[in-house]
Order: sequence, then C-alpha cells, then structure tokens
Amino acid sequence: MTVSGAQSGPTALRIVLGGHLRRMRVAAGISRSDAGWEIRSSESKISRMELGRVGLRERDVSDLLTLYGLDDEEERERLLGLAREANNPGWWHRFGDVLPSWFQSYIDLEGTAELIRLYDLQLIPGLLQTPEYTRAVVQLGRGSVPTEEVERRIALRLQRQEALTRPEPIRPWAVVDEAALRRPVGGVTCIVEQLDHLIKISEMPNVTLQVAPFGLGGHAAQAGAFTILRFREPDLPDKVYIEHLTSALYLDTPEELDQYTAAMEALCVAAPQPAKSRDFIMNIRKEFEN
Repeated sequence: MTVSGAQSGPTALRIVLGGHLRRMRVAAGISRSDAGWEIRSSESKISRMELGRVGLRERDVSDLLTLYGLDDEEERERLLGLAREANNPGWWHRFGDVLPSWFQSYIDLEGTAELIRLYDLQLIPGLLQTPEYTRAVVQLGRGSVPTEEVERRIALRLQRQEALTRPEPIRPWAVVDEAALRRPVGGVTCIVEQLDHLIKISEMPNVTLQVAPFGLGGHAAQAGAFTILRFREPDLPDKVYIEHLTSALYLDTPEELDQYTAAMEALCVAAPQPAKSRDFIMNIRKEFEN
C-alpha cells in the first residue's frame, strides 16, 4: 500500500484499506463469514468494509489483523493509523448542508485522482466553471435559492478547483460538447466570461480541453455525460462516475471500465485536438459579441 493521507480523503483511504484487508483475508484462507464472526458482525459487513463502503472501526481492523496473522507491529500500527485517518471527516464536511450525500464520495475521490477524464454535453464541467456560471447553474430549475446557499455552493466549487493549482495538481482531460459552449447559461455576459476562462485554463500544462463539435455527428459517448477517475495509488482502482439528478453511479468492474475508456478514447481521437479546440472556443466567443 502506497496511499498517504496528504491528498487522500476518507473515501479513498477506506477503499484502499478495505482492499488490503481483503487480500490479507484471502491469503490467510479465511472466509468472509468467519471474518464477520470475529468482529461480532456479518459476512455482508465484511464485504462492505472490503469495498470501502462503510467506515472502518479501529477495533474491528485490529481484530481482523490479528485473525489474519499480522505480527509485524510497525505494519500493524501503520494500518491502524490509516483506519483512524479514514474515519476523519473530509474538508468538504463543513459544506454538508448544501452537499448531497451521494456527491460527497465523488468530491473525495476527485481530490485524490491523478487523471480525470470527462465528457459533458449540457454544461461546462464544474472544475472549469467561473463563479458566475456556477451561480447560474445552482439556480437552474430550482426557483429562488437563498443567497447564502448559492454563495456556499460557489465556495465549495472554488475549493474543489484549488486541486488544479496545488503542488501535485490533478489533471483534468475534458471533452465538452459544442452545445454546452453555445448554451447561454446565466446570460450572454456570463457565457462570454466562461468561454474566456476556458481559453485561459486550457493553456495550463495539467489541463487538456477538447470540443466535440456538432459536425462530429454521432459518437461513442453520445449516451450521456460521464467521468473516469484514475488514481496515483495502485491500490485504488479506476472508477467511472455517472451523475443523475438526485443520485449517482460508481462503476469499477473491468468490463465497465473498458467500455467507458474505449468510448472516451474514440471521442478524443475524433474531436479536434486541444489547440484547434481552443480556436473553436474563440470563434464561438466572437459570435456572442456580434
């Protein structure tokens, strides 16, 4: 295990530690049922722990390490420390009043990711939004949103974007549909400012931005928006994130990953390369001025 807590939040730490516990259990030849009995719980609880879907109590981890025959005290203490760290709230915890529970895991994984490949056909991706564009998005279809809530959502978005400029920044590779660039969310002034921001941010060395123009016709990713998260830690598997209006899916089976990765690769090959995509955005911006 190479994961550290420096940029990894509790969700990522739980997944990594859970995977490590699973490998230890399998190597020891112990069933989930027997492991569950050891911690006064069930087979399903062990399954959820190994998938990182529940919190990991330090006592349970300690009992499992004993059951699995770990006698290296230094390694034992390191794993218990990881369990304690995985139970600490993430930085986003203070935004819990405006943050859906199903989105909390994504924010945690987003900040841990090394490469984030995404396709969006309706809106500019959150990591690339200006505050005013975010303000308009927050209010879409929701009527009158309290000013305080809007400002907190903007603050949350801006804090997520800090991962773009930290010492070891995340690397977003975004393909944005032409429709999202032409849709004047927040009005013409807002979208022009947003397009200017995209042009500027696309010149950052860690950001790759491509446009999927209407002229591209049908393509492999036309079924809808999705995000592929890839991590530095070998123990943290890639994940596909698909967001719905009131929930989200996290996919990580090899078959699912292969299918979405192939769709993303095909789209990136078909779309204009970053330099030409930047020119494309500039031309759309000029159209708004005329």
